[in-house]
Amino acid sequence: MKYPFEATYAEIQADSDSFVTATFSSLASEFLVLPKGEGFVEYPQFVAGYEALKKVTIGFSKLPRKELLHLVGTTPICLIVIRSILGFTPPEWAYVASQRKGVAVAQGFLRSLDRKVRMQPLRPLRVDGTTKERLVAMVETACDLMEEGCPSVNNQSIHRLQKADTSGGLETIRALAGMGTPYAMLLYERFLGRPFAGHRDSVSDLVGDDLESAIEDVLTKRGITYRKTKRAERILGFDQAPDFIVPDEFDPQVIIEAKITEDDGTARDKVTRIQHLGELSVTGAPPGKQKFQVIACIAGRGFGVRREDMRKMLLATRGKVFTLKTLDRLVECSDLRKFATK
Repeated sequence: MKYPFEATYAEIQADSDSFVTATFSSLASEFLVLPKGEGFVEYPQFVAGYEALKKVTIGFSKLPRKELLHLVGTTPICLIVIRSILGFTPPEWAYVASQRKGVAVAQGFLRSLDRKVRMQPLRPLRVDGTTKERLVAMVETACDLMEEGCPSVNNQSIHRLQKADTSGGLETIRALAGMGTPYAMLLYERFLGRPFAGHRDSVSDLVGDDLESAIEDVLTKRGITYRKTKRAERILGFDQAPDFIVPDEFDPQVIIEAKITEDDGTARDKVTRIQHLGELSVTGAPPGKQKFQVIACIAGRGFGVRREDMRKMLLATRGKVFTLKTLDRLVECSDLRKFATK
């Protein structure tokens, strides 16, 4: 099977479908494995917070505000447990607390606090001043919501508290804490909320690190000068900075985009980005020529869904699309070979 990076642009234009198939055959997905990243909460830490919360509330039979505030200060992981019971993200909890208690709980504050707790889940917090005022609002709001349970909504809507543990207020929380969660309901809630969704969002930036590291290894081993850009960095001549520029941004000869996605919708957005770079590469260049070569290094099952999107990527890069499986051919099958010193 011939890969597109081994073919001429004319060959790709003449038989793009076979090259789409070849690229699909080299795509692999690792969506079952996620990086832990910094601030990953291990289960023993989480359950320690759960048991501490269960003890203070006497098996969730009551919610003493003062004791709970003291608890989240001495055992901060309890904040994560409470947030999990509510089913809220940090910004959502901040918003509801601000609305209900009239206290300005900044979403950035709760994001930072949530990360601080995840980094050091058992290190006591300093609860005073503005922090205390905000924590009081958060704890009281959480207690109110857990006691109230799920309000009635119309048949076309579903309330965020319409969950097995919070639908009936403290009574259902106490019941589940005492008997364990019915497995079918647990699976249903996971279906609604996507397993590991919160963690996947928190490590989204790390998911692409393996691909970028693999590209760096290839370039370094061949002694190629390159510039790896930072997130949201501004590069003259580009409305969005490419991931890698060879040799540098002052004389870009090769542009490398590292893209990984497990979702076909997101893949389409990434293909559009690569198409735009392809257009930039020929703008102002002589007919049939490029100012710089565009290379796409991709991974993830999202790119293997829509054949038309892959065809667009192949044409935009003139066949220079590599996967983790074919990354060992990156230098020899592109203009990067001109910059190799090893």
